[in-house]
Amino acid sequence: MSNQSIKELGEQHVMNTYGRFPVAMVRGEGSKLYDGDGKEYIDFLAGIAVTLLGHANPVLTEAITEQAKTLLHCSNYYWIEPQNQLAELLCQNSCMDKVFFCNSGAEANEGAIKLARKYSAMKYGEGRHKILTMEQSFHGRTLATLTATGQEHFHKDFLPLIEGFDYIPMNNMAAFEEKADASVCAVIIEPIQGEGGVFPLDEQVAQEMAAYCKERDILLIADEVQTGLGRTGKLFGYQTLGVEPDIMTLAKALGGGVPIGATLAKDYVAKAFVPGDHASTFGGNPLASAAGLAVMQTITQDGFMEEVNETAAYFRSKLEELVEKHPFTEDVRGKGLMLALEVGQEAKPVLKACLEAGLLLTTAGKTALRFLPALNISKEEIDEGMQRLTDVLSQVDK
Repeated sequence: MSNQSIKELGEQHVMNTYGRFPVAMVRGEGSKLYDGDGKEYIDFLAGIAVTLLGHANPVLTEAITEQAKTLLHCSNYYWIEPQNQLAELLCQNSCMDKVFFCNSGAEANEGAIKLARKYSAMKYGEGRHKILTMEQSFHGRTLATLTATGQEHFHKDFLPLIEGFDYIPMNNMAAFEEKADASVCAVIIEPIQGEGGVFPLDEQVAQEMAAYCKERDILLIADEVQTGLGRTGKLFGYQTLGVEPDIMTLAKALGGGVPIGATLAKDYVAKAFVPGDHASTFGGNPLASAAGLAVMQTITQDGFMEEVNETAAYFRSKLEELVEKHPFTEDVRGKGLMLALEVGQEAKPVLKACLEAGLLLTTAGKTALRFLPALNISKEEIDEGMQRLTDVLSQVDK
């Protein structure tokens, strides 16, 4: 089907919840995508930090195919071998001890919120349930995670929101200490705010917050839905900050494109959950877990992250060259392969022009372009994408 035919079918039957571009992606290979009309695109978005191994990755494809031939689903009434193996790998490579599997980042954050409140209620009783988050943060679109999101424009039309959340400016220790009173059970951080503009959390502030939380038994929750799984140059974003969270959430890249999320916790926190407290019908089912296992086995191989960091340095250098060439661009920020280019003007028209030029990316806030390519993107694909971006920026210069 052509782009137009697919678009018309969708407009007839799919809810209007996305500001979609008038193209339909039908095939992918590596860091290239092809639409219904056969046009090629360089993918600097990776499905919003999801397809970390690229499209049609043979290792991931084989794992999914073999599992589909064996067992798709059986429910969590029974032990699931690839789920247990994935949990083991996640714990072995992080500071966490236990894992709860779900289907998305919002669900992972819902689980973290419930776990933090249950832990506090068991230990301290009622009245200690408030959770602090950062202004401009983003944690999901369920009612609880929407409330946790520190951006008012996401809240409108969905009032009343969930009671028990408050917001603090990012990288402001004094504001945090002022609000972290006896009613607070947890604080949620993003090692790098993605939706909020690709702004990293300051390392010193993160360490001071972690120490403050530890002294008062306030749980530190790291929302790693976007920063997790190698995106920042480390396996997990908290490792770039020199802190250890009590709870961590993952999704996006965990399945390489197959929906799966996870709430991880240290053992003393995880013990708060008992049978009946939390569940997910599809969470960690055999297919999703097999995909996650293939992803984790790949990115924890010797040398993989070293190659990611080499690629990230190359990618960033190319963006910095653009800043030198185009006076309206201002700076490059972020870590690893989670980067933003500040363009100093409304970014959406630039984004649209990139799409027309065969380059896929997204925005970071209102005035920056956000780059989230596959971790194994080749230098040739980077160069080709950067040339298309250069052509677009040259038109903006005129």
